[in-house]
Formats: sequence, structure tokens, C-alpha cells
Amino acid sequence: MSAVPMSTLPPPPDLASAKADYDALVAQGITLNLTRGKPSSEQLDLSVELLSLPGADFKAADGTDTRNYGGLRGLPELREIFAGELGVPVDQLIAAGNSSLELMHDTVVNALLSPVPGASRRWLDEPRVAFLAPVPGYDRHFTVCERLGVELVPVPITPDGPDMDVVERLVAEDASVKGIWCVPKYSNPTGAVYSDETVRRLATMPTAAPDFRIMWDNAYAVHHLTETPARIADILPLAAEAGNADRPLVFGSTSKITVAGGGVGFLGASEANLAWWLKRLEARTIGPDKVNQLRHARFLGDAAGLAAHMEKHRRLIAPKFAAVQRVLAENFADTPGVTWSEPTGGYFITLIVPDGLASEVVRLAKAAGIALTPAGATHPYGKDPQDAVIRLAPTFPPLAQVEGAIAGVAVCLRLALASSGLPVGA
Repeated sequence: MSAVPMSTLPPPPDLASAKADYDALVAQGITLNLTRGKPSSEQLDLSVELLSLPGADFKAADGTDTRNYGGLRGLPELREIFAGELGVPVDQLIAAGNSSLELMHDTVVNALLSPVPGASRRWLDEPRVAFLAPVPGYDRHFTVCERLGVELVPVPITPDGPDMDVVERLVAEDASVKGIWCVPKYSNPTGAVYSDETVRRLATMPTAAPDFRIMWDNAYAVHHLTETPARIADILPLAAEAGNADRPLVFGSTSKITVAGGGVGFLGASEANLAWWLKRLEARTIGPDKVNQLRHARFLGDAAGLAAHMEKHRRLIAPKFAAVQRVLAENFADTPGVTWSEPTGGYFITLIVPDGLASEVVRLAKAAGIALTPAGATHPYGKDPQDAVIRLAPTFPPLAQVEGAIAGVAVCLRLALASSGLPVGA
């Protein structure tokens, strides 16, 4: 009896079922988006009152006419609200324009063009400039370096932050390693919270480069998903105590707190770093938008007002994260090679799939009308060597759409697993 040709054999039951489910998904003709960590319209509505401020009373607390030029450091009353959460003394914190990413970009540009404190020459005059990039990480950090010709060196991230054994070895042996990108609380995209030990080691580690900088992007400082906010050690005093006061540069913003496109960015640093920064800034601007800073200060009021406002955000987005966790658990609780992060804050969930499948899942999702962040976006140069990481951003769509989108992603992942002959189990 001759063997039946493989092309005529019916697909395995798991594959046939997965294909049927996927075909049904495509037939729905949906359009859903889980690509970027944007606040929803409901979150933006929480700050609608901000748009009517400051009204005719445009004087700051010290009598400054906020309509006029000047005030490169920004309004003290706004800096006071954010100083504690960012772990920066008020007099070491600058309030600027609407984007912390802009501050980070300009910091690297300025370091390339003007020697930072502790440097003997500009980074542009170095034969090689490299930054360490914890992965999975934030694609916009990587884009800054890629655009400016700064080499990115991936280092693994753990639940406690970057793998410090790797970091300490690289910075100690190579003077061309000039910096590291860090999202210390609710990291993008894993949700990792840096342990006190990780922060201490970053602040105190020996570095071959005397002008080494820690780009401390505390973007999610107040973006909690539980009623028990995570706390991280303040890096500025730890670095100062170790004789490395100029090492950290702390960044933050109100972008996901109030109006995403009309917020305020912050930069915190040593006095030497601030003097260097402000000298560069004088050639760029005569002052920030202090009217916007004033309306933020009046809208939020104080640190307690900020906390109360963020509790409103938490109530809106926590159910969306819970929905993603529920759907993933229902479909893949016992599936080998499939795991996901369970963040207690921030804006993202990291889905890990078996090696080689992330791009296929993203492709299948796109064909079904579900937009996901491109596979590889969480790694330098858009290349995930394992092709295993998918970043999920559940904040922007309404809850029902989040549930529908993640259910669709589950269908795509089940088909990718079955097509590869891998087991699917819940």
C-alpha cells in the first residue's frame, strides 16, 4: 500500500482549528491598534480643565509675568510638585517644554558638540561613542542614538533592572562606553522596577570613561496600576555620595499625566551638569512656555493633587491591563515558550513567544486588522536576535476594543504555534 502524499494529508487537529479561528477573525474586518503607549481620550478628558487655565491671572507665585521671556529653569511652584516623585531637589530640577524625549535628544547632541563636565573633549571627537541599551527596551531611546551615530550595545534586563554584572564589566573595560539608557520604574516595555541594589551599583560602579552618563528616564514615576505604588532609590544622592555627582541625568514629564502633546518636561542633575545644560540652552531659547507651566501648577496644586489625579488614571487603565492578563492566561497558561510580564505600573505588557515567531504573529495580526508594534522594535536597530518579543500597549483603545484586540492576538499566536508544530495549551 503506497503512502498518501503529504500534500493530501489533512492538517493536524490543532492546526485545522487554529486556521478556522483565524479565518473567522479575518472575516470580521476589524481595525484595532495596540501599537503605541498613548493615553486614551478618557484619560485626556481628566485634564480638560487645564485648557481654560491660567485665565487672566498669569502671574506666577513669585510675581513673574509668565507671558514674557526668561526663566530658563522653569517655575518653582511646578518643580516643587514633581521634585519628590522624580527624586530630585527642587533647586536641581529644570522645567522645560512639552517633551522629555526632546531633553534627552538634546542632551546627547550637546554632549557630542560640547564637552560635558568631566570630559576632556567632545564626544564628536571620540573615535567611538557607545551607549548600553537594556533589552527589551524603549525604541525611541534607540532612535536617538541611531540618528546621532551613537553605537548601541544591548544588555539583558532582569526584573530588578539591567544585568549589572554585564553592565559593570562593559563600563569598566571600555572608555568609549559613554552612557546607559534606564527606565527605572515600570520599565518600557517589561514593567521592571529597579531594585535598590541595582540603583546603588549604577551610581557607584567604576567606569573607564570619566564622562559616563546615566540617562535616567523616569517616565512612569507616578503611573501606577495598583494601590501600592512601587518605590525606587533616588540615584542623584547615591551618585553624589560615591563621588559621581555628575553621572545621572534624570528626566520626566507630564505627557501621560495631563495633555500628552502639551505637557512639561523635566531635567534633574548636579549643579555642574545644570550649568553646562543651561549654557547650551541659552543659544537655543530665551525661556520655556511658562504660561503652560503655570496652568499645570494650578491644575495639579501640589504633590497630593498629583497623586489624586493619577489615581483617576489608574482606575481607567488598570481594567485594560487586567483584560490582557486574563485573555493571555486563558489561552496560554500552560503553553511552553509563551510568557508575559505582569507590570504593576507603566504603559506596556511584554509578550514573549517561542524564538522565531514574533514577526509571524505581528504579520498575522496585521492581516487581520490588528496593528501591533513591529517585532524587533524593543531592540537596537529593530533587530531582536531571537524574534521573540512583542510589545503590547493597551491604554489607548476602549476596554471592549482592548479585549477584542488581545483575543485576536491570541488567535494569531495559536495559529503561529500550530503552524510551527508547537504545542498550544491553556
